[in-house]
Amino acid sequence: MNIAVIGLGLIGGSMAKGIKTKTGHMVFGKDTNSETMLMASLSGAIDKEIDDKILGDCDLIFLCLTPNVAINWLEENKKKISSKTTVVDFCGIKRDVCKKLSKIAEEGNFSYVGGHPMAGKERGGFKNSSPDLFTGASMILTPDEKTLPETLETLSSLFYDVGFSRIVYSTPEEHDRIIAYTSQLAHIVSSAYIKSPEAARQRGFSAGSFRDMTRVAYLDEKMWTELFLGDADYLTKELGILISHLEEYKSALESGNKEELTKLLKEGREAKIVAGGN
Repeated sequence: MNIAVIGLGLIGGSMAKGIKTKTGHMVFGKDTNSETMLMASLSGAIDKEIDDKILGDCDLIFLCLTPNVAINWLEENKKKISSKTTVVDFCGIKRDVCKKLSKIAEEGNFSYVGGHPMAGKERGGFKNSSPDLFTGASMILTPDEKTLPETLETLSSLFYDVGFSRIVYSTPEEHDRIIAYTSQLAHIVSSAYIKSPEAARQRGFSAGSFRDMTRVAYLDEKMWTELFLGDADYLTKELGILISHLEEYKSALESGNKEELTKLLKEGREAKIVAGGN
């Protein structure tokens, strides 16, 4: 297949490298950063830079861009895309993105499926990309009533080849509700936690728990602001739940209520057992 990767940052660069390393497909890339394009070409992550002719010959197009950029790119290029092509976005929110991209795809007469690879690093950019980034990860897809079974078979086969261990089918609504808790809330907590004055004075007093809590505070603030605002309803709900639980711990500590604090900690341990995961 001919596969286009638009946006060669951490996710797009890793996807391009993974396809080239683990499959026999052709990969064509595009990034607004000229240095990134040079690195992608020299490293063999892409076979060639995309032009209009190549774009029209692609079987798959992966939009590894922020939501608004992805929407604008597809709108600007919809007339260049063949009816045989399937476009997949890798954006971190799905409701608004899927609604708008699906409409553009219908106007352009090509297929579209929403997607979100559940993998990443705290440091982005092509230089941090890896062909093994997606090994063992889940790939979320949000097909709709227009999605053909053979399209999902093609995508699933490719994603498994690249290293994903699980394909999860969801709706845009369910995706945004759950991702507000599993990803977005964690980034906000990390960002808030590191702002304590003690963070700059921890000098050797930190271990695994500090590293785990602060790792994702090193984020792209512009990208995450767009993601947070695009999922603000679900995210604020999760923040409210978290704040109410924190108030319970604070109250137990202030009152010296040993029994209540023990109960709260026990509830947290048991909730972790039920939730499972890493």
